[in-house]
Amino acid sequence: MALDMATLRRKAKLGDKHAKAVLPLRRNSHLALSAILLTNVGAVSATSLVLEHHFYGLIAGLITTLLVVIFGEIVPQAIFVRRALVFVGRFVPLLKFMIIATYPFSRPLQLLLDKMLTYERAPLHSRHELGMMIAEHTDAKDSELDDDEIEIIKGALQLSEKRVGSIMTPIDGVYWLTPDVLIDAQRIDEIKATGHSRIPIFNNTKTICFGILLVKQLVDIDFDDNPPHVDDLHLYPAQTVGSGTALDTMFRKFLSTHTQLIPIERDDAIVGVVTIEDIIEEIVGREIEDETDSLKALRAR
Repeated sequence: MALDMATLRRKAKLGDKHAKAVLPLRRNSHLALSAILLTNVGAVSATSLVLEHHFYGLIAGLITTLLVVIFGEIVPQAIFVRRALVFVGRFVPLLKFMIIATYPFSRPLQLLLDKMLTYERAPLHSRHELGMMIAEHTDAKDSELDDDEIEIIKGALQLSEKRVGSIMTPIDGVYWLTPDVLIDAQRIDEIKATGHSRIPIFNNTKTICFGILLVKQLVDIDFDDNPPHVDDLHLYPAQTVGSGTALDTMFRKFLSTHTQLIPIERDDAIVGVVTIEDIIEEIVGREIEDETDSLKALRAR
């Protein structure tokens, strides 16, 4: 009866033969419980009657009590509690026989208990409980999860607790342009040095984002003879979000807007930017470096 219904259903769906055998009995828990207790009481009474012919009444009662407590309660529970599902699965035929044998009595008891006791929905685990459950796999040798999978799951569970303001790139570290900037050869070299694939376009006071310039658009530009201004190029729209936005909300925002860079604002001013890569890094729990990051690291040495 202590076997959790939700756990049994999950194991049964995954093909566990013991869970499949036990689940029908667990669904009719009041019927199984009545049959077990009636059989237990019957066994105790029968033992007392048998021993009473050979021993004095008090001694027979004492022996019966000791036998039932030791071999009917303590020993079985001490053995079965560690692998309850396996043992119960093996004794399913015996449990079914007990139900059939006591059915005239256990069935009315089941109906009565079903009316008296309403169905109690199994409580769901909180985010912190799930995190602790996943963390238990870290040092478990028999766990099917490797360290990377554990970190990813833990990172995903923490997304709603983190705010985009804590992971954004501050505006001082952002390479951005204004609409009136001329894209000439010198500017192209400057853009190439940043290693960025997307450049946000702001006004001078950094209160308005006009859009995102994709660097790959500059491939076909004649910046020697006919250099364009930024506002002559196609800019992809970008919506600013508040710095207090949760990361799970930001992830959905990236998916819905089909963009990979979003400006972050606070008090009507743009204070930084965040990319889809920043969100993924929070999920996987480590920094994702591309070719330009490696090159910058070598130059820094």
